[in-house]
Amino acid sequence: MQDYGQDELSDVLWRMDISPDNLRRRAAIIAQIRHFFAHLDVLEVDVPVLSQFGVTDPHLSNFVTPFTLGNKVTSLYLQTSPEYGMKRMLASGSGCIYYMGKSFRHEDAGHQHNPEFTMLEWYRIGFDDHALMLEVDALLQGILNTEPADKMTYHEAFLQFADIDINHANKDDLIAALAIDTHYDLSCESIEHILQLIFNLHIEPNIGGSRPCFVYDFPASQAALARLKADEPGYAHRFEVYYKGLELANGYWELTDPKEQAQRFAKDNRYRNKLGLPNTTIDTRLMAALNAGLPDCAGVALGVDRLIMLALGKKHINDVLSFGIDRA
Repeated sequence: MQDYGQDELSDVLWRMDISPDNLRRRAAIIAQIRHFFAHLDVLEVDVPVLSQFGVTDPHLSNFVTPFTLGNKVTSLYLQTSPEYGMKRMLASGSGCIYYMGKSFRHEDAGHQHNPEFTMLEWYRIGFDDHALMLEVDALLQGILNTEPADKMTYHEAFLQFADIDINHANKDDLIAALAIDTHYDLSCESIEHILQLIFNLHIEPNIGGSRPCFVYDFPASQAALARLKADEPGYAHRFEVYYKGLELANGYWELTDPKEQAQRFAKDNRYRNKLGLPNTTIDTRLMAALNAGLPDCAGVALGVDRLIMLALGKKHINDVLSFGIDRA
């Protein structure tokens, strides 16, 4: 009889990554998050992790699996976040809601990312992005015992840490501000790509060291699903929060205009074509929900595993997971 599992026994791949003590500490943090939302009377909800629609965002990639229903073979997509399902719930009258569960992104595994991860996402009706930033900050203070967060606009961050005014800079100015040899021609890249490089190299390492830092009012070109600012249409009601080298959360004062959303999805697909990526079918059920009426709300997605890394003082995401992808 074949003796299965000898290789796993010899290199201990069968063991969980997280220590038993940290497994209990993780469970306590999860319970603390749930208590936070119960106190606010925000309802915990569930959404399908398999959907008939993927995401158009060219920077995200779904895991895809074939599914046979009757005589028809179709594709199902593992969610990159619960956003679309939750917005359908909001349009259905759910009220303020949160989800804490699995999401999946087809990206390389590393010390900050596992392809399967725990996402915390919540939506607050009647909130704008600034009200939601205060609530995110309250959660971080409760879990991580941090001081109140710093805040700066995207424009201020570039002025302070890259010495460049993005309202007046052209592509050559941005390339000069990047000040590195990339070994490829940056002049062929989009301004958005160069801005992201500057942000990654010159801004992220300099913010959120001693306390969390919110960066808000992102350029309209990076609005994603956020509404644009009425007084500054070149910027959007989007924020991100950073702490000790980790991007923790990404939030919006949500776009509710279905026509503008359809235009953004179409723009995503045009950019996917430019990158040689296949088109993604637009989620018609999300669009129907937007047409029916998404309530005025703000929403944010937060990486729970990264939050727990910070709470437990760990440098690798596998140290807070039962099994990282290499042991799954």
